[in-house]
Amino acid sequence: MLNSITEGFLCCLMGKTTNAVGPLDSVESSNGYSFLEVKPGRILRVRHSAPSRPPAEPAEEPGAAERGTVHCKRKITLYRNGQLVIENLGDAVRSEILHCSNGTAEPSSTVELELSELAGQAPAQGSAGTPGCSTPGCGARDAAGGKRRKRKPKKVINIDCKKQITSCKGTHGDVVLFFIHGVGGSLDIWKEQLDFFTKLGYEVVAPDLAGHGCSSAPQIAAAYTFYALAEDMRAVFKRYAKKRNILIGHSYGVSFCTFLAHEYPDLVHKVIMINGGGPTALEPSLCSIFNMPTCVLHCLSPCLAWSFLKAGFARQGAKEKQLLKEGNAFNVSSFVLRAMMSGQYWPEGDEVYHAELAVPVLLVHGMHDKFVPVEEDQRMAEILLIAFLKVIDEGSHMVMMECPETVNTLLHEFVLWEPETPAGDGQGEKK
Repeated sequence: MLNSITEGFLCCLMGKTTNAVGPLDSVESSNGYSFLEVKPGRILRVRHSAPSRPPAEPAEEPGAAERGTVHCKRKITLYRNGQLVIENLGDAVRSEILHCSNGTAEPSSTVELELSELAGQAPAQGSAGTPGCSTPGCGARDAAGGKRRKRKPKKVINIDCKKQITSCKGTHGDVVLFFIHGVGGSLDIWKEQLDFFTKLGYEVVAPDLAGHGCSSAPQIAAAYTFYALAEDMRAVFKRYAKKRNILIGHSYGVSFCTFLAHEYPDLVHKVIMINGGGPTALEPSLCSIFNMPTCVLHCLSPCLAWSFLKAGFARQGAKEKQLLKEGNAFNVSSFVLRAMMSGQYWPEGDEVYHAELAVPVLLVHGMHDKFVPVEEDQRMAEILLIAFLKVIDEGSHMVMMECPETVNTLLHEFVLWEPETPAGDGQGEKK
């Protein structure tokens, strides 16, 4: 693992350019990679591919201003006893347009769950008046007279906005696809997706997280907290974002996609979450192997890649070993691994935070994933306002490397997806 900025540049630029790299905002190289200084001395490697396009954009089609418009209206009530009630009051997005019959989630009228439930448990769901569930605004029965006490909500959030969700083609100059990897990976795990979308004419951006790939690796634990990494991703997003941006995250990278979608609701057009888990706040695990002393973890490092291969891939043959090596997956130092895992503290990213998102989300899950149970992605699909869940039977945690053709097709279908125009507006069905 590279432990200095200088070594990081030598890794990726050796033989490519003789220019000295200084503390600049962004340094471009001839092989399609850039080096972005997000903070003084904190430099990320970024793969950025932007196709050349004529300056004149194609004329807008008639009725484009109203095409794909969805009314997002939702009431989120958090009660003092920990119960969360989500009422969907706006337009329902018709899920069959994605042809994701295996595990598709469509918004229901009301979702009720307890925030104290474990992430792996399925939340209770039903409409108001379901036996065993308190209806919104009602509480437990009074012991004396049998009357229902009115519950006091701790927080009420009303969402009422219109989102224009349109098809994004490679010929559209205002579309950018961002790919964010997770712990132990690098931008190289997206090779098949980056090549696929680049050939279709899309502008793509994929960074190496700090301490990963060829980005700088500070030797201080504070450099790898969620907030430090999220600010890195904010800097990358602000540097390359255009009018319509699509975020694609894997595992821990999904949290940064959620963060950006929440921070920039007018710029994030769609989000794709691959094996990201449930909508729970991040909190370091006290019993995690990565919380062992660094010296012990360093001794175990040769076994970690093998363990990741066993848990991250549905099969462990020669092909998977080669994919692990080529994707630089789990090729990070023991210090960075420990700091990344212990730095996963994000209390704001709870169920309410996710329920506030009005952006359409595609959830992709590899059925054989040993890190993330499918129940967690199902729970995420129930919490989100506009969500589609697709389970890939042949895949595991590294599904985008194991089943690249299936994943590429599914991602492209969602990128092109557009809600059908509501009946009666004269536009007809749009796909």
